[in-house]
Amino acid sequence: MAGNPLIDQGVLNLLKASAVWNDHPELNVTASFLDRDGITLRLEGEASLQHNTMTGLVQSPQPYLPVSIVIALLRTQPLSDAYKTQMENSSLIGAGTIWPDVQGGGLSSYPLLNMSIQSVGELVLNGTTPIYGVTCRGYYLVNSNLWN
Repeated sequence: MAGNPLIDQGVLNLLKASAVWNDHPELNVTASFLDRDGITLRLEGEASLQHNTMTGLVQSPQPYLPVSIVIALLRTQPLSDAYKTQMENSSLIGAGTIWPDVQGGGLSSYPLLNMSIQSVGELVLNGTTPIYGVTCRGYYLVNSNLWN
């Protein structure tokens, strides 16, 4: 029998996730600015569309996927007001990178393009939660071999 088949499962680091904006470093987010909900990233749509034929499917890989992120900022800190001010002036924030909550390998970062501040979630102003949930949307490139 070969050696132990188990492999290292890796480590999550709840302080590691961050959002970094190329043109707006004043909006960069690290763990100290986040509620326990942290950052949520959602890739939307389908990386490859399938078209039905009489006898099968035709695949149509897409060059990008819409993406949305929710950043659970603390409204008790000035960074939440920086996002509010940015949205009031221009909701456009451009390119950025989302870094995941893994330590020492595992899932790599997500470079995002043409991002904007879409909305701010419901604000519960009764002293029970500090969350200022900012939703940003843009797109993520996939199927890069399409360009070859």
